[in-house]
Amino acid sequence: MEYRSPKLKEGETSVCLQITEQVHLPTKFSEPTREIPDKMEKTDSIRQADQAPEKKLTLFALRLAILEKAASGLGTLGFIWATVVLLGSFAITLDKKDFWFITIILLIEGTRIFSRSHELEWQHQATWSPTDAGKFSFRALKYSSNFLIRTLKTLFPPFSITQPETNNSQEVTDNTNINISRNQDYQNPATRTWVTQEVPLLPYAVWVFQTKNISKFLYWLQLLSASACMSLSLTRLIQQDYGDVSKGNPDKKNRKSALNIFYALALAEALLFLMEKAYWEWRVSYGKLLHEVNDECEFGNSGLVSIKRFFYDAYSRCVNGSIFDGLKMDLVSFAEELLESNSNDEQLTGVRILRKFATSKQYSHSTLRKIGTSVPVIERLVEMLTWKNTTEEEIRKSAAEILSKLAGKKQNSLRVAGIPGAMESISSLLHTSQSSGSAADEIRQKSIVADHENYELSVFNLLGLLILKKLAHDHDNCGKIGNTRGLLSKIIDFTHADERLLRDNSIAESQITLLKRSLQLVKMLASTSGTTGETLRHRISENVFTISNIREILQYGENYKVLQKLGIEILTSLAVDADAKERIGSTGGILKELLYIFFIQGLPENQDVVRVAGGEALAVLALESERNCKRILRLEAVEKLVRALNNPLLRVNSARILRNLCAYIGDDCYFQLKGVATATPTVLKATMSEEKKLQEIAVGLAAQIFRFMDAHELGIAFDQSGIDETKLATELVLILQKHQYPSTKVPRIRRFVIELAICMMKAKEKNIQIFKDLEMEKELKNVAGTTSELECFVVFSGSVGLSRHRTTVYSLVDTALQLLTYGQDQ
Repeated sequence: MEYRSPKLKEGETSVCLQITEQVHLPTKFSEPTREIPDKMEKTDSIRQADQAPEKKLTLFALRLAILEKAASGLGTLGFIWATVVLLGSFAITLDKKDFWFITIILLIEGTRIFSRSHELEWQHQATWSPTDAGKFSFRALKYSSNFLIRTLKTLFPPFSITQPETNNSQEVTDNTNINISRNQDYQNPATRTWVTQEVPLLPYAVWVFQTKNISKFLYWLQLLSASACMSLSLTRLIQQDYGDVSKGNPDKKNRKSALNIFYALALAEALLFLMEKAYWEWRVSYGKLLHEVNDECEFGNSGLVSIKRFFYDAYSRCVNGSIFDGLKMDLVSFAEELLESNSNDEQLTGVRILRKFATSKQYSHSTLRKIGTSVPVIERLVEMLTWKNTTEEEIRKSAAEILSKLAGKKQNSLRVAGIPGAMESISSLLHTSQSSGSAADEIRQKSIVADHENYELSVFNLLGLLILKKLAHDHDNCGKIGNTRGLLSKIIDFTHADERLLRDNSIAESQITLLKRSLQLVKMLASTSGTTGETLRHRISENVFTISNIREILQYGENYKVLQKLGIEILTSLAVDADAKERIGSTGGILKELLYIFFIQGLPENQDVVRVAGGEALAVLALESERNCKRILRLEAVEKLVRALNNPLLRVNSARILRNLCAYIGDDCYFQLKGVATATPTVLKATMSEEKKLQEIAVGLAAQIFRFMDAHELGIAFDQSGIDETKLATELVLILQKHQYPSTKVPRIRRFVIELAICMMKAKEKNIQIFKDLEMEKELKNVAGTTSELECFVVFSGSVGLSRHRTTVYSLVDTALQLLTYGQDQ
């Protein structure tokens, strides 16, 4: 789903968040689950290392460095030759012409070497501002008529010692997912230090002496120096008029050879340097190498400055150190280094690179793996979440998006959550509006400023919840989320949605997504297993807004079945706690809404899951709760529940609810449950089902229904179902034979079978003989020898049992064996 800010003008760019929601199945507390180790993460569309686009730049830098070092080597040799051999030995005997040619060449070479040694430094300074992205390229080094006109206009106005005019427009970045179209000019905040690219080196002619223009001057100075050196050397090599070099004068006999060697060295050096520059221009200006790499990285116009800076760094390393040093560089490491900078521009450049690679299908796997192994980088990203200055918004958003991707990997999520203060930093992304009026009213505000603020708030909230949701996949992280001061309350606040919001068709999609994501997160926390889950469920249910917020979603969210389903699943998870179960039942309207959703008809097939979830919640709420059972009875739901036994979609949960009503309601409501007896034929047929879950609950319900029926009523029910006592007893023995050991899928089936067998033997004396003939005693002894803790609990949280059955399986076996031995008299 894509959310775009309202009121965007044509041509403006908004933040686009690609939101992928996972579908979570209802939490099953009726059966235990084993801890399953995490599967190895699969990688999709992983680009091989030899296809990394920046390798073109590092190879280009290597080749340039070879030419540069070769030229520098020849230049050094020529300088030594001139100073030691020519000027040192032949300075007196040299003709005046050669003396000045050599001197001028050395001065020119000295100028070029000086220019070369500082050019990269100035070029670095010239590209420190991301706002210059896409505006300056190597083609700009060539003068044009427009360039000259602008220069003249700058030079000739009256001199001023004021600071240069700053760039007031922030460039739109088309390639970023986290960027916003501003309606006001971008202003840099007042700082106590100079911005390097705008430093006025001299009080006059400010524009000419700005750092970004000096690099251009040095570039052209090198070209002119090399061209002059080549022209002078070539001229002398062609002329060959080195004066009288007769053999009779020993001081001049080697002068011609020495001069030719010097001029040849100077010519070779100049040619190599010009070849390097020609190669540079051909690959960069004509071949557009930087643009090509930028396009492959999908950085957009704003990313060109990042590519330039990376290239300059690689080239500098090749020139200043080993020519192979630049080959060791990559864009991810380069971006990580920029994150540690104190400059907002460099931090923004670094975080843009990491965000783009972390969200790219081609590079995300390797990028996230590299970031995940660097604790300092993770710490820096977490720190950036707390930056709230206006100029740091994009840095903060980008860091949040990177962490949201990083948290999707289990190993990385543990590292993120392990950073001291990480949860507090993530919590700073969550802002709830404190203004009067609903969220829908705020979205509908007409002012641009209000829209912008709402939009910013929504983006940060979405990213914060997304990070927490991914972290919550790990059990330990759930505990940390619950223990972080104020974080759980913030998350619950986002689950609030009143009638106006849920029934407003013009509500922004981001608000529904925000609501959905917060409900998903609460559900994950509430369904956490073990003691951690027990603590979280207690804290969530203690929040006075949790249940009431869900009630509003159930009441008014008929257009959002996904939200209703999430709310119901949260109630199901919370209902495992006895105190929470009472809070839910005593909250007005909850049970009524759940029953309405459970019985509602006419829903599309893909929305029936909400009805199943409603039945699961009602079954858990009625489990071991006499008060909730009475509340359900007061809503006159028994007759509807009985009819629902014939609905394949609802029959399992309907049977669970009816069984719990029969098992846990008080004796004062005995006559209100007599109507359940009408379902006996349907239940008896279900005991023969091949569907294990249906068979389990049908056997359990039959055992409870028989308590409300006398022998005559049972006989009529057996006749109506077409099943006699012998057939039912045979099926019960077969079930025990199939389940020699407790099953995690149907953990109560052996218990229910024994309960039903006891009821049958107590109802009719002849049933005892039937069970004897079927060797029921042998199966009961096997159950006694194989019973485990698995059969002792009513509900489970993962592999942990939460509530024990009032009667143990061993006691039931003992009762059944006594009936088989001594009959009804016992």
